Amino acid sequence: MLTLGCPDTVGIVARISGFLQDVGGWITEAAYHSDPDSGWFFTRQAVRADSVAVSLDELRARFAAEVADSLGEGTQWALTDSAAPKRVVLLVSKESHCLGDLLARAYRKELPAEIVGVVSNHRDLEDLTARFGVPFRHVPFEPGADKAPSFAMLREVVDGFAPDVVVLARFMQILPDELCRHWGERVINIHHSFLPSFIGARPYHQAYKRGVKLIGATCHYVTADLDAGPIIEQDVTRIDHGDSVADMVRQGRDIETLVLARGLRWHLEDRVLVYGSRTVVFN
Repeated sequence: MLTLGCPDTVGIVARISGFLQDVGGWITEAAYHSDPDSGWFFTRQAVRADSVAVSLDELRARFAAEVADSLGEGTQWALTDSAAPKRVVLLVSKESHCLGDLLARAYRKELPAEIVGVVSNHRDLEDLTARFGVPFRHVPFEPGADKAPSFAMLREVVDGFAPDVVVLARFMQILPDELCRHWGERVINIHHSFLPSFIGARPYHQAYKRGVKLIGATCHYVTADLDAGPIIEQDVTRIDHGDSVADMVRQGRDIETLVLARGLRWHLEDRVLVYGSRTVVFN
């Protein structure tokens, strides 16, 4: 899988396709986006691995020397083996809907990944996790206590699983800046609100007080700015004046599971390219 973002100019597609032709690459899927506001070009191309005679490391070295190094300052690209499943760690608290949905999808082989661990600040979901044979780790966060030691332990436990992706599947703790920087663009969150509306805690209660007619959920990358990371996926459902907060929470859970599953899948399939505070999603 080839993904690339670079300053837009004439001939980029020809250079990439020419390179792939030279190495025998059989392109099975290709997507492009030229952004007029930023002046950047983005592409994602799937290539049959058995059509390329060289190793992945050699392919990367050749692509860097023959194509990427001449595409302009700031060019970002990646060549990955999509046959190698990515390693996912889920962070949870007490809410079970997102955890149960992702565990079930992984069990049914519907996610191109392996869920290698579940880490929680409570033990409520330990039994659910055990049913799917996934390791569970408890990192306590004592109410009113300094959270720094807990976050240090969290980092150690999560890093011990060597994850490619860390998913906040309703983990009701705000990651400190240090952890956001450490894990970088490997952290995905599901927020039970159609961001940027109703950020922070209890968004359904905020929405109820405002009398909104649409509620939704947002899957986004985690940054040091609370609930302000680049958005991967969003969806909404309609409600009316007769719906209580409990009704909104129930309907919102359905949206949250779908949005998180879509966003995570697209990330795992290298369909999301980040630039600044925005994303290109080749879905």
